[in-house]
Amino acid sequence: MLGPVRARLGDAQLSTGSPQQQALLAALLLRNRRTATAAELIDAIWGEEPPSQALAAIRTYASRLRKVLPPGTLVSESGGYAVRIADGALDLTEAEALWTRAERARAHGELCEARALVNEALALWDGEPLANVPGPYAEAQRTRLEEWRLQLVEARLDMDLEQGRHAESVSELTALTAAHPLRERLRELLMLALYRSGRQAEALAVYADTRRLLADELGVDPRPGLQELQQRILQADPALAEPAAPAAEPAAGIVRPAQLPATVQDFTGRVSFVKELSDILSTAEGRVMAVSALAGIGGVGKTALAVHVAHAARPHFPDGQLYVDLQGAGPRVAEPETVLGAFLRALGTADSAIPDTLEERAALFRSVLDGRRVLVLLDNARDAAQVRPLLPGTEGCAALVTSRTRMVDLAGAHLVDLDVMSPDEALQLFTKIVGDERVASERKAALDVVAACGFLPLAIRIAASRLASRRTWTVSTLAAKLADERRRLDELQAGDLAVAATFELGYGQLEPAQARAFRLLGLADGPDISLTAAAAMLDLPVEDTEDLLESLVDTSLLESAAPGRYRYHDLVRLYARACAERDELPPAERAAALSRLLDFYLSSAARVYAIERPGDRTVDHLEPVDHPLPGFTDDTKALDWLHTEAACILACVQQSLTQDGLRRAVDLLLAAKDLAESGASSHRFELATRAACEAARATDDPHAEGRARVTLGQVLNKVGHFDRAAAELERAADLAATADDPWARGNAANELAIAVACMNQHAGSDPHVLQTVEAHVLRAIEVFRQDGNRHSEASALCNWSRVAAMMGRTDQSIELARQGVALYDALGISFRVANAKYTLGISLSQAGRHAEGLVELTEALHIFAENRQRLWEGTAHYRIAQVHLVARHPAQAAKHAEQALSTGCVGGDWMRANVLTVLGKALNGLGQLDRARACWTKSLALHEQRGAREADEVRALLRPVAVV
Repeated sequence: MLGPVRARLGDAQLSTGSPQQQALLAALLLRNRRTATAAELIDAIWGEEPPSQALAAIRTYASRLRKVLPPGTLVSESGGYAVRIADGALDLTEAEALWTRAERARAHGELCEARALVNEALALWDGEPLANVPGPYAEAQRTRLEEWRLQLVEARLDMDLEQGRHAESVSELTALTAAHPLRERLRELLMLALYRSGRQAEALAVYADTRRLLADELGVDPRPGLQELQQRILQADPALAEPAAPAAEPAAGIVRPAQLPATVQDFTGRVSFVKELSDILSTAEGRVMAVSALAGIGGVGKTALAVHVAHAARPHFPDGQLYVDLQGAGPRVAEPETVLGAFLRALGTADSAIPDTLEERAALFRSVLDGRRVLVLLDNARDAAQVRPLLPGTEGCAALVTSRTRMVDLAGAHLVDLDVMSPDEALQLFTKIVGDERVASERKAALDVVAACGFLPLAIRIAASRLASRRTWTVSTLAAKLADERRRLDELQAGDLAVAATFELGYGQLEPAQARAFRLLGLADGPDISLTAAAAMLDLPVEDTEDLLESLVDTSLLESAAPGRYRYHDLVRLYARACAERDELPPAERAAALSRLLDFYLSSAARVYAIERPGDRTVDHLEPVDHPLPGFTDDTKALDWLHTEAACILACVQQSLTQDGLRRAVDLLLAAKDLAESGASSHRFELATRAACEAARATDDPHAEGRARVTLGQVLNKVGHFDRAAAELERAADLAATADDPWARGNAANELAIAVACMNQHAGSDPHVLQTVEAHVLRAIEVFRQDGNRHSEASALCNWSRVAAMMGRTDQSIELARQGVALYDALGISFRVANAKYTLGISLSQAGRHAEGLVELTEALHIFAENRQRLWEGTAHYRIAQVHLVARHPAQAAKHAEQALSTGCVGGDWMRANVLTVLGKALNGLGQLDRARACWTKSLALHEQRGAREADEVRALLRPVAVV
């Protein structure tokens, strides 16, 4: 019923006959098993002018339906007919039941379940209800059912906003208000979504558009609710800024995270600290957020104490406990925005609802925790600045923070300074691990052991664990080993060096192969290391490497971050490096290990590059490496590897920018260029590329510098800094000529064409500019063809297509783009064919062939999305919006422009400004004049910040607000 009238028996579809016969069946079904008289059915199908044989026709239709439907379904009774079907057999009654359950769930505060039920109900619609069914009754029911569907949509959108999904709702609401311009509830929801997305001017503009439309069309003012919302937006009512419930998508109910690490079973001592902290946490309910910050040297037991206290306090925080290691003692601390993203996901927030900026994530985190009692354990913090955005900030919640530094600048925090254990506590801990029997007979030796450990809990635990695992040793044996000061650091009693003394105990017990692995792996700068990368660094088979690393995990000197991945505690890494400098002989082995790691990453990234771009000879121009190619089985696994290793690859690049590793490090950037286009790693990729440029310049290596500057030019082009990109690429072209590097010469010319073309988009048909751009493209094509690089030739052909379009040579533009598509297809590059189809779509659209252009752009959009090229995906949405705008489809244009804004585009703020311009034109075409003006105002501000020529066009749009 919620679409064409169809009947099914099992998997078989039954014939429902002519439209009039369908009208009879629909009229009976909509009466929900009640009997309809013949007169009622005649009136339903034909209205006031039935045919003379109407009654006979009714009987004929009923007879035909009985032959099709199961026996007993259509029955005659009381001079009429009725349909008897099982519960749940009619899509309409199923939708009504789902809505009833959704209302009940919402009334009980189960917002996630309610939203899911409404979505399930809406999914039952299959186009227009009672499609093509004639008669006045069917027409009235169609109107009723369509109105009900809109009410369900409004209810679901209302719940979306309650859950913080404002940003993703804007696109849908924009399209709905365009389709139903007089529906005030949709306008109200759009205003609220825009306001919560930080787009206050647009929200107010929606109200102004609505008021004018209602006055023109109906001669009325907006309803009181809409007027009140406008006033609250004007007054920046704080209650509007935060959703009433967290954005979450659990299967049911509220997510209650339980992230605390396991508490140690042999936790010892610290009685006064446990009581002090427990008292604070037990009284957190009804108080302003309680924050306790534990400080002390590494290894003193801050984490063990915090975890122990947190577990004891769990009953006071029934809504969950969050935990994170902030890596404050390492070179690369955990970013607060990354931590907040993980916390929000743990609390049930959908990925699509998590905003990008730190401030927005912190605000959403506090909103999600409002009314909940959650304990947050922030372990190993560097400073108060790292901690502040991660604090709950709401009554009833609490935070425990551990750090090596006292957080005197963390306002309102209860500070606890944790010192080493007392001799009695230290001996108790040692005894719990080793056992009473072994210690009782050698108490003096045990006291010597814990004293040699400096009474540091971690040092005691490592020493005791070693003794416990060696049944042939006595306590005196261990004490004698520790008595040798050459086995301990002299600085046992000074600051962090006490931690080194602790690690020295474990390191001294390692077998030679274990010790070598421990030392060398600590040299790598990445946040962790994969098993295969470790095997390459150690120059060992993977199986042997795994045995070594697992044995190091057993000694607590290494952590298993995930299956097949390992990491050091930040202080252990520093100690491992000190051991490498002291013990690794010959010293050149340290450099050799890092060189092998660089070879591994370059070989693997080159393999990914070759899989993604068959026919691209870039891999043939890379520095040769002494490492076998990895055996990726398909494109997906290759891309997964690249994105998983992104942080490690870029850390390796920056660590390898020495004279011996410089060229390979630069080539690693070339091979890993997909990271620059993914959005997730773009900023880190740019930093690594800039560092490579400086290192190459400092060593006077034109070959490496030319390639690094080409790569930097590519990065700058993608973020919209075309003038800076052109400067880098011109320098790169000179360096490439000096070094006689065909890769750099071709790619510098190709990217320079893009930069110059985009810099001069408003030069129109200026022959000098266009000839310059075309000269760059032709030079690139010539170099690529000489090099046999067909993949890059296809890229240059697409760029030439864009130039030809700028010069007004439409047919040539289309032909060149088709050549690019054909070349990519011939090479079997499904990934990169998206760029060619994108170019072809633009060329066809500029030629007025909008339908064909949309086909190509839509195909490109899907390929970009499948290959995780998020920025290109957003750019394709922008181009589709442009085509819809020219084709006078403003509602579709607005929808795609909104999606481009939420996804992000290649070109950074410059492209964002262009998207806002297109969105404004689309809204203007929909009659939403004030919101259009708000978009253009934002666009103008972005263009003016950059001194972009597009600012003139936007100023012209802002002068008269006329329909475009």
